Amino acid sequence: MDKKKIVEQVSELALPICEACGVELVDVEYVRERDWYLRVYIDKEGGIDIDDCTAVSGDLEKVLDEKDVIKEQYYLEVSSPGIDRPLKKDSDYVDHYGKKIDVSFYAPFEGKKVQTYELVSHDEAHLVVKNFKKQKVTLERSLISSVRPHLDF
Repeated sequence: MDKKKIVEQVSELALPICEACGVELVDVEYVRERDWYLRVYIDKEGGIDIDDCTAVSGDLEKVLDEKDVIKEQYYLEVSSPGIDRPLKKDSDYVDHYGKKIDVSFYAPFEGKKVQTYELVSHDEAHLVVKNFKKQKVTLERSLISSVRPHLDF
């Protein structure tokens, strides 16, 4: 089975478990580093703790073993996506309207691979942002590798 199908199936299985545990399913990744890792990212208002991760992990592990979704050996990791998690879902983008974001491009855009903007709006193909001069700019999403909240230190 390919990675995309595994991620889809695990997401379907993890969603009701997350809801029952009172957390949001943020993302699922199935990646090969040296070994295979199934990473499930969860969050909730106010942040998650080790008990949230343990509850989701335990319940999900039982279901994954029962359904036998993944044939090869893998490590299951359930954790917070972190405060700088990439924006992926429509709701992530909407939550960041009017806030600063860091946009990473596949190739330099206006001389830089990473730019900071204020997010105005989005659709499937574009992001509308304001640059540091407060001018609106429309960015094609096909040029963008990732979008993250901007963190001021």
